[in-house]
Amino acid sequence: MKYKKREHIISICKTCTWRVVASLDTFILSWLITGSVTAGASIASLEVLTKMFLYYAHERQWEKPAFNNYIVSKYMWVRKVTPVFNISK
Repeated sequence: MKYKKREHIISICKTCTWRVVASLDTFILSWLITGSVTAGASIASLEVLTKMFLYYAHERQWEKPAFNNYIVSKYMWVRKVTPVFNISK
């Protein structure tokens, strides 16, 4: 099966939609912990941009065939030496 790399726009859309979900989570947790809506909003707003760039870089890394092959080879090695991961379909 030939590997087909996805377009960057897919990664950008996934990055943005994930950022909405994750930022809402950060805001709610920060609000609950601090008891302050302002503190919750401040914390959530600080992490929005940095985590968008980090997620995008992470997403693109997974699109590289060499990286995928590396991960699969490590998984297959662990599966071979560890009975717990040796699950048949």
